[in-house]
Amino acid sequence: MTLEIADEETPLLHANDYVEPLQEPIVTGKTPLPWGQFSIILSLQVLEPMTSQVISPFAPQLIRDIGVTNGEEARVGIYVGLLQSLFFATEALTTFHWSRLSDLVGRKPILLIGLTGISISMYSFGLSKTFWSIALSRCLCGALNGNVVVMKSMIADITDSTNMPQAYGYIPFAWQAGIALGPLVGGLFAHPTARYPELFGRFELLQAYPYFLPCGVIGTLALVWWCVTFLFLSESTQPSSSLARLLGLHGRERSASRTMPSHSGLQSKMKPLPFRDLLVTRVIIASCAYAGTALVEISFRAVQPVFYATPIEMGGLGLDAPAIGVILAMLGILNGVLQLLFFVRLHDWLGGRNLYLFSVFSYFPMLALFPAISLTAKAQGLSYFVYLLVGLQLVAFVISYSAYGVVFMYINASAPNRASIGATNGLAQTVVSIIRAVGPALANSAYSLSIERQLLGGNMVYWLMAGMVCIAFGVGSALPRRSWSE
Repeated sequence: MTLEIADEETPLLHANDYVEPLQEPIVTGKTPLPWGQFSIILSLQVLEPMTSQVISPFAPQLIRDIGVTNGEEARVGIYVGLLQSLFFATEALTTFHWSRLSDLVGRKPILLIGLTGISISMYSFGLSKTFWSIALSRCLCGALNGNVVVMKSMIADITDSTNMPQAYGYIPFAWQAGIALGPLVGGLFAHPTARYPELFGRFELLQAYPYFLPCGVIGTLALVWWCVTFLFLSESTQPSSSLARLLGLHGRERSASRTMPSHSGLQSKMKPLPFRDLLVTRVIIASCAYAGTALVEISFRAVQPVFYATPIEMGGLGLDAPAIGVILAMLGILNGVLQLLFFVRLHDWLGGRNLYLFSVFSYFPMLALFPAISLTAKAQGLSYFVYLLVGLQLVAFVISYSAYGVVFMYINASAPNRASIGATNGLAQTVVSIIRAVGPALANSAYSLSIERQLLGGNMVYWLMAGMVCIAFGVGSALPRRSWSE
């Protein structure tokens, strides 16, 4: 008889089953990144945030145009937050199932389904005229989109401990490029017939649907990258089944035509673990750390464009959609470049946990600058000093963003075995999707209430977000100094 000892890798809800630890290959030196396939993943990373961020510059004006607030300016933030939250709520319901499915049938088929969902939902959003049709389009996008978590799993499939930090140094650059381009497309192409009458004035479709052009651009890009993915991206794992077999279309299993070489020789001998066996302590810690920083980040992103669009006398900056788009684009460019230049160096210097805690701590000055910007704008108008403070806030946000690269590596390292990397990422993404569903609605509702009732001088929302930072810092303190696979 053998004696089983429960430790931090033992499932909390099923301590009698053995969980095979994640095994890394023995490597000497630094493994080069497989740039041919990695570059396609990077390009998909650019597209994903464009989908969510393209609506940011014009979302407040869209809410005003459809008349759902009945002219009450203070309620604009509530509906903008609800619109953002619906995407993540539906994503939370489906993302684990997409990630689990990617462990079974491969990553590539799930990516293709996600790109199809992006395209359909963006065209639908641009052609919507009521709040509920817009909301349904966002729900559709969230429900069909498992690409974010699948791409994280693909990166884990094609990297090892020597080149994973380098890979995650490029991921923020690609992600922030999308975050920069999304608002730029949304801000510049909304209401094209009024802004560029000589180019688009004769198109009745764009006159009737003033937000279709930016949404159509993203939907068309999704179709283009569907073709690129289908033709050139190789499978990164060894599927045990196929979509056709699961749907009952084929009686016999067919092997994938092309697969990328995986760094796990044991992967084909492992099987994806059931859900309860994923609930080991280290998976829970990594997922909560991800959720903590995501809560603060998504709340900031939800409040930021509404704050910029709010009139100065009500505590904002009174900027229009193009100006907001330019600022958000600058944030994306600055964030991506600085992450690319400094993330790997900071990770090597500070270690994973210390870099995470340092990044989360930078949220405090970022939030403190909101009331400082508001007071300065009321006193001086849109002066150079106001824009200097806005720039300092953007820099603080860039510093905080390093927490994501760190926590992604912890999540991949926390997987009980290589065959469950997709499910582990899916579990973490599900938790974060729930947080992101709550965050925008909570933050923007608090922002509207703060302004409407002048709670804490109109600054109650920033104190609420500071409490979120404290939670993220506390959870991050439970991370080990280095990830579990090191």
